[in-house]
Amino acid sequence: MINQHSENLLNSQQENAPSEGYIFNWFDWFCLWYPPGWLILFNRHWQHYHTDRDGWNWLEYGLFLIPGGFYLALLSRWLRLGFRSPRKEIGEFDPKYQQAFGKEILAPIVKYYFRGELQQVENLPSTGPLIVAMNHAGMCFPWDFLTLGYLLSEAKGWVVQPIANSALFEHPWVIWWLPPQWSQVLGGVRAELDDFEGALAQGKILLYAPEGIRGPLKGWRRRYQLEKFDVSFIQLSDRYHIPILPVVCIGSESLHPWAINFTKLQRLVKLPFLPLSPLMFALLLFPSMGVWAMRTRLRYFISPLQPAGLNNHSKKGRAAAYQQAQQLREKLQLQINQFLGKS
Repeated sequence: MINQHSENLLNSQQENAPSEGYIFNWFDWFCLWYPPGWLILFNRHWQHYHTDRDGWNWLEYGLFLIPGGFYLALLSRWLRLGFRSPRKEIGEFDPKYQQAFGKEILAPIVKYYFRGELQQVENLPSTGPLIVAMNHAGMCFPWDFLTLGYLLSEAKGWVVQPIANSALFEHPWVIWWLPPQWSQVLGGVRAELDDFEGALAQGKILLYAPEGIRGPLKGWRRRYQLEKFDVSFIQLSDRYHIPILPVVCIGSESLHPWAINFTKLQRLVKLPFLPLSPLMFALLLFPSMGVWAMRTRLRYFISPLQPAGLNNHSKKGRAAAYQQAQQLREKLQLQINQFLGKS
């Protein structure tokens, strides 16, 4: 349930929003096919629906597009804001903005760039709540999650919220790249036990990576090998009687190919992972490419729904939950191997 303050905030945003939706014009198509322009797409769309006095301006957008120009844009914005960081506005999940972002920004990206598609859709249940458990790879912005969330929304009309690492909410890089509270307003739920449990208690449909951060960390060499699954989603599924929908994604490993995790530098800058690959040279010249990924084909294979509480884990304890989590991992690993064999 959204509290009264959140409702007032959403109503205020809706009253101030333009009457017309965001129109994808020639400049947006240019940004879609020119990697440094993706950050412009996200921010321009936000500014269409929200007042963002601390956001990027047109001069700074232009600087994004030239080698090294992002650093000048960053300096310009910092000076314009009076030597401070952008303000952190109060942000609550806004399903209407999530829907607008999906139709007006994600739709062309998913259709023409990532070529996302759902397979075995007959296994989709009619409604939630659900934990959608998916393998996670790519070492980049979580495009495999955003694409699946969009496809499920289009197919079933669901409001889907991804579980996301805390760095996507509060890391300084993200605060400067994206609008304030962007992740929260679009529905992101922090990958922390209290937030995860709170969202399940409200009966939401959540996208979850059972591998946790170990998924992206495995890098290119072990891209098809599933890491150990966490047990929290099994325990919470049992506690709140919420079924699990397993999904296998093929193609996410190519979002940032040939990458390995640069552990020492990752810890220094306090990021969940920091991939080192030939693409990083381009990122140094165009830091706005941090939200971009390589073109690929994202295919999602939907497995049959797993009802909650089959083994009564709440009484058998963590060992039983761990056993089922690893059984699910083995099942999905076998499916990945089979799908790759058909490719």
